[in-house]
Amino acid sequence: EWGADRQAFLIDLPARKFHLFAWTFYPQDLFYLTTILIISALALFLFTAVFGRVWCGFACPQTVWTEVFLWIERKIDGDRLKQMRLAQQGWTRGKLFKRSAKHGVWIAFSLWTGFTFVGYFTPVRELGGALAQFSLGPWETFWVLFYGFATYGNAGFLREQVCLYMCPYARFQSVMFDADTLVISYDQARGEPRGARPRHTEPKSQGLGACIDCTLCVQVCPTGIDIRNGLQYACIACAACVDVCNDVMDKMGYPRGLIRYTTDHELHDGRRRWLRPRVLAYGAVLALLCIGLIAAVLVRVPLAVDVAHDRGALYRETADGQIENVYTLKAMNMDRRAHTYRLRVEGLPQAILLLDGPRIAAEPGEIVTIPVRVAAPPAATRRSALHFILEAQDDPRLSQTTTSVFLSP
Repeated sequence: EWGADRQAFLIDLPARKFHLFAWTFYPQDLFYLTTILIISALALFLFTAVFGRVWCGFACPQTVWTEVFLWIERKIDGDRLKQMRLAQQGWTRGKLFKRSAKHGVWIAFSLWTGFTFVGYFTPVRELGGALAQFSLGPWETFWVLFYGFATYGNAGFLREQVCLYMCPYARFQSVMFDADTLVISYDQARGEPRGARPRHTEPKSQGLGACIDCTLCVQVCPTGIDIRNGLQYACIACAACVDVCNDVMDKMGYPRGLIRYTTDHELHDGRRRWLRPRVLAYGAVLALLCIGLIAAVLVRVPLAVDVAHDRGALYRETADGQIENVYTLKAMNMDRRAHTYRLRVEGLPQAILLLDGPRIAAEPGEIVTIPVRVAAPPAATRRSALHFILEAQDDPRLSQTTTSVFLSP
């Protein structure tokens, strides 16, 4: 919760506004959303250039949710060998119970995922109350079921197929790699030639490398690749092969790191470069964008003003000889509080501002439309710039200026 009236992160589509901690953004603030998306893309490029496919291995929802589903599966069905035996046996009462329990927990977790996701768009306390009373709206129900089904299908059945065939990142991430990108690699110089041997046997005495060819690294790989054949696009850098290989090295009495996080340069030349042209370029652009976004948000004025000249009559002459122009003023209060505003004009000598109402007031998120008349002596130039200045009476910092034209004969 943020304050007493809303949650800290909420995309309020019906009200057309986006709450992020202390800030509230509206469609007029598309610049900020665009900048955030650009920063996210550049951050992905930077971390990929330095750390490889670390997003896929540790932060991607598909990977995280798949790990959760696999953990549930291990808790109910047992380890890999038990799962294989269970799959081969007939439909006994025990198998039916385990299958029902596993899929029941999967479905419950998937529906909770859908509920949580919808909670970013409908206030989660309101959503939870409606769910408890069985009064969810049709759209909330649809999206909870939709994202629940997507989670159940992707994490429960498709799993690594999403990474191999559906995710575009796997196809273009290699263009951001270079010889100094941190990747998972197999040390061929140390591991070859492969071969089985008794524990605590010195490899050189057998004419072998450190790899005992147990193939456990292939068995634990979620995408089914053999990392010993070199880096492949299907590798999601989850490090499952690193962990299992280190366990084998411990049992054999060999040093760890036969499969490890390293770079191509470090693997062959023993050196690693963190700072290089592409990393410096990504970092510099990313830093400038972040600084610019923070500065723009801090100086942002939660008030939008637009003035349009009346197209029906360019100008008209009043009974007392004044030239009068008519405008339509639209003001949007993008603050979290209601405000009353005062309007004034500048740029035209002796101009008189005429409003139909005594004041301009707007609730949070409200757009008010007000007809405005401006009169000036005939001596005014035929086409003069006219500045409309709208400012809040209770906070002079909430002020915006927009420019239009004043037409006369």
